[in-house]
Amino acid sequence: MPDEARLMTAEARYTRLAELPMRPVGGASKSPGRRLREIAQHRELLMLLTRRDLQVRYRGSALGFLWTLIRPLVMLLTYYLILGQVLGAAKGIPNFGIYIFSGLTIYMLFSESVGAAAGSIVNNGGLVKKIYLPREIFPLASVGGAIFLFAMQMIVLVGSVVFFQQWPDPFGLLYLFPSILLVIVYSLALGLLLSALNVYLRDVQYITEIMLTLLMWASPIVYSWQMVADVIARFGLPAWTLELYTNNPLTLAVLGFHRALWAGGTAADYPPDLALRMGVAGVIGLALLGLAHLLFQRLQGSLAQEL
Repeated sequence: MPDEARLMTAEARYTRLAELPMRPVGGASKSPGRRLREIAQHRELLMLLTRRDLQVRYRGSALGFLWTLIRPLVMLLTYYLILGQVLGAAKGIPNFGIYIFSGLTIYMLFSESVGAAAGSIVNNGGLVKKIYLPREIFPLASVGGAIFLFAMQMIVLVGSVVFFQQWPDPFGLLYLFPSILLVIVYSLALGLLLSALNVYLRDVQYITEIMLTLLMWASPIVYSWQMVADVIARFGLPAWTLELYTNNPLTLAVLGFHRALWAGGTAADYPPDLALRMGVAGVIGLALLGLAHLLFQRLQGSLAQEL
């Protein structure tokens, strides 16, 4: 009888549990303010995940973090020699080395952030399934690691400017931090959205890689903005074509970075009202970041089950 009583008690308990409504762990309906406070409470874990991602990236490597400097230098030499000298892209672009390196540096901040964030939740599936913590931490840690790599590359870029004594316009330095913030805002927005979508559709990560490659060639990194304006005028394309190209947030960030660190530019190398365009893009980016966070909250309730 005692065994039968225990069995009946257990069955009754299971029945009551089955009748309870299911709800997402952590409360997907929390307000944005509460979500941000929750993320802030886990800031030590965020720093730990960022450090772990960087250590895993270069684990077992003899050179370690030196690869953060070697990789952009190899890309610089490749583009400078092949595109700049062999294919003649350097014609009409003074100080082509600094020009291309500055463009690659800000682009790689965007590329590393979005690319790593897109796969961040899938790559941390074990943690997501075992414990509850703000899921936003994983794409945020990826963006944090990309910012660290960006800082290392900035050391090389600033060192190149000093070594070659290609001093930029002091007024142009005002564009430096707005360009970086513009990239970070859009990287966070895309990173949050793509990281959640990638759990439900794993093709998202591969589509992201293709998108990042296309965005690189669609930005004035290995060619100038003036070249694009000349081509559009030569083929008689409508004026809105140039506006559409110019107002791409990544294009604006690259132009702002050139304005800050490239000494060879003139007024003709930049679109009119560059600061205003960047400001408008920044406001739109903040709105998209808020929308991406709302969509992330809607999707994050079932992430553990999907993984």
